[in-house]
Amino acid sequence: MKYYAIRLLRSFLTLIIVVTIVFLLMRLMPIEGYFTNYDKLDEVQIEAKLENLGLLNPWYIQLKDFYGSLMKRDLGQSITYRPKVDITKILGDKLITSLRFGLVSLTISLVMGLSLGILMARYKGKFWDKFGTCYIVGANAIPAVIFYLLIQVYLTDLFKLPLLYDRTDAKSWILPILCLSLVNIAYYAMWIRRYMVDELNKDYVRLAKAKGLKNKDIMLKHVMRNAFVPMAQYLPASILYTVSGSIYVESLFSIPGTGGLLVTAIQRQDNTLVQALVLLYSSIGIVGLMLGDILMAAFDPRIRLSHEGGSR
Repeated sequence: MKYYAIRLLRSFLTLIIVVTIVFLLMRLMPIEGYFTNYDKLDEVQIEAKLENLGLLNPWYIQLKDFYGSLMKRDLGQSITYRPKVDITKILGDKLITSLRFGLVSLTISLVMGLSLGILMARYKGKFWDKFGTCYIVGANAIPAVIFYLLIQVYLTDLFKLPLLYDRTDAKSWILPILCLSLVNIAYYAMWIRRYMVDELNKDYVRLAKAKGLKNKDIMLKHVMRNAFVPMAQYLPASILYTVSGSIYVESLFSIPGTGGLLVTAIQRQDNTLVQALVLLYSSIGIVGLMLGDILMAAFDPRIRLSHEGGSR
């Protein structure tokens, strides 16, 4: 409890620093972005709009007002993206869509990635290992933009699939989910294979073989469990980021999720929306790291986070 209390305090301070920096950087951007017809407005109109947005107040007053609203669980309203619409409503609609795609692609990635990695480790140097290595190298070497476009262009014609996302057409889910899954499959396969190969070279595996234990039992009950411990540290953060949406995939297939929302909000200088999204993504990263520590301790009873050397 002491360890998690300290981690929670550090995470809270980190979150405040990140949000504050973004808050101040947004105030340094040119004021033209707050207006759709800036060239046609006179000074009085510009001043009135900026005052209405609270941008003429000193930065520390603006920051105090922002955190005051945050304490009341009020994220404010959109300025330019969807004027006068509550941020919670915008994020609620977007998050539901991203969650659907993220959870499906995550399930596929974990099942296929871990299965491929286990096969690669079990049959090291043979067909599955060579096949998996080629796939991993290809997935990491080819820029994601290129194979996303290739998938969209060629598989659309080959399998008669929709080019863009359509809420009413289930077939339009296939290509975006495939794009979201490909890199993660390679990621999970690469790391579980690496950790399992490391475990296979240890003395306890040789001892288990000498005692006559079956290779299947050694792999599943001992090697895989020990290999999963270091991977568990980064798994929650990876899962949360996958579920929260992919910027490029959602933009490519016109999916109305959270993926491209941050870029759009920055381009339109929608301060309140940018601040809310930074708060969301920062919280996801912090929660992911903490869950990683919990998973490591759950899979390996030898890890004690409260003891010296147990913390990161």
